[in-house]
Amino acid sequence: MRIALMSDVHGNAVALDAVLADARAWGAEQLWVVGDLAAIGPEPAAVLERVAGLHHAIVTRGNTDRYVTTGEGPPPDLETVRGAPELIPTYAAIAASFAWTRGYVTARGWFDWLAGLPLEHCLTAPGGVRLLAVHAAPGADDGEGIHPGRSDAELGALLAGADADVVFVGHTHEPMLRRVGRRVVVNLGSVSNPRPPDLRASYVALEATDAGVELEHRRVAYDHGAFVEAVRRSRHPAAEFILGHWRGGRPGRAPHADDTPVVPGRRVRVGPAGAVSHPG
Repeated sequence: MRIALMSDVHGNAVALDAVLADARAWGAEQLWVVGDLAAIGPEPAAVLERVAGLHHAIVTRGNTDRYVTTGEGPPPDLETVRGAPELIPTYAAIAASFAWTRGYVTARGWFDWLAGLPLEHCLTAPGGVRLLAVHAAPGADDGEGIHPGRSDAELGALLAGADADVVFVGHTHEPMLRRVGRRVVVNLGSVSNPRPPDLRASYVALEATDAGVELEHRRVAYDHGAFVEAVRRSRHPAAEFILGHWRGGRPGRAPHADDTPVVPGRRVRVGPAGAVSHPG
């Protein structure tokens, strides 16, 4: 069984097409998209159409998917803004961005589909390894999430109670693979907005066999010029914010001493009880 897992597409159909082509060439039989599909990007409906049209696609929600369909949003909230008027421009910009996406997906008939996405997906792979996919952390689509800057103790608290051997997340846009106790946690990175210095699209290829699962973080180049043109053509109210990601304006956190850097293209095998090895 071969599964391509990805997260944080953020309305970037150009990057998604490149990742899908790479996943097909690798031989993916299933596609898991772990949230943040539509918002903060120029082509939300095109992304939803591509993902929903794929055979054997499993999709969970992210925090921005929830914001689009519920009217919620990231900080600052209205009560905070009332006490700090200097935050009004930030609050207004965020509201405009999500209103643009909400109107787009509603007009194109995707609102109910997006609103109905589940929080998590789990599967027991051949060999008995239990997999869990969720956007931010087990039981959560939001919050600080899982990233290389967190300690094993912090991650252990987030993973406590998860009925899984391998937990896949996105949300922070920072690729990661770490054993924490008897579990392995894997951050898929981001299709659209990975953190610098590597601004190529990021996803994970998983192959499950009776011996366990093998994981590989993969990086995929895409046509950045076509993406910039899509942003400009969309007249998105947050166009400069979106392009700031593309320019590498949001660096990742400094890694914690407990972290081991991810090496793109390096295979990692996870066996029963979270045993980790590196096949040749």
